[in-house]
Amino acid sequence: MTLKHSQPLFRTLAPAGYYVALRVGFSFPDEEVNCLNQDWVDVYTQRGLFVHDPTMRWIYSNQGAIRWRDITLPDPAGVLALARQLDLGYGATISVSEGADRGRRSYGMLFRKDRELEDSELDQAFQALKRLHSRAQGGPSLTDAEAEAIRMRADGLLLKQIAAELAISESAVKARISSACRKLGARNAIELLAIASSRRLI
Repeated sequence: MTLKHSQPLFRTLAPAGYYVALRVGFSFPDEEVNCLNQDWVDVYTQRGLFVHDPTMRWIYSNQGAIRWRDITLPDPAGVLALARQLDLGYGATISVSEGADRGRRSYGMLFRKDRELEDSELDQAFQALKRLHSRAQGGPSLTDAEAEAIRMRADGLLLKQIAAELAISESAVKARISSACRKLGARNAIELLAIASSRRLI
C-alpha cells in the first residue's frame, strides 16, 4: 500500500480532513499528504501553533492512536479549542516509530464534524500508518547500477558523460534512471534526485 492508495481509507475515516506525514526525520517528511481545512492550515501557520500544539507533543512522546478529547497535555495556546471553533470538533492523532530507523516517525491527524472516531476506526488508521511507515522504511530497493547512475546524475554529469564513464550506451543510462523513477514514484529526474536523497539512497 502506498500513501496515494491509502487516501480513500483516510478520506472515509476523516471526511472533515486529514494530514499524514511519513518518516519525518530532522524536520521534513519523506512523503506527506495534506487534505486539511485551509482555514485551519492558515491559522495554524500564521500563529506558529506547531511549537505549542499538545497533539504534536503527544506524537513525539507516544505511539498509537488517541482522540483529541483524551489528550491531557497543557494547551496554553488553545490549539484544541481553536480546532473546534473551525468546525474540526472531533480530532484524532496517530503516531508510529519503530524498526531499525527509530529516529524517524510517521504520524497523522484525522478530523470529523459529526462524531468521534470509533476504536475500530482508530485501529484501522493506526494499522494503515504502520504499513505505510514500514513500507517507506524498507522502500523499494534500487539496483547498484541504478543507484550509481542516480549518484552520477546528482554530481551534475550529463547522460552522455555517465554513459562514457560507465562504458555503456546512453539509452542504458536512461533505462536505469527510468527504472529508478518507477520504483520511487518520481515523475522526472529532478524529483528522483530529491526522493533518493531524502531517503538516503544515494
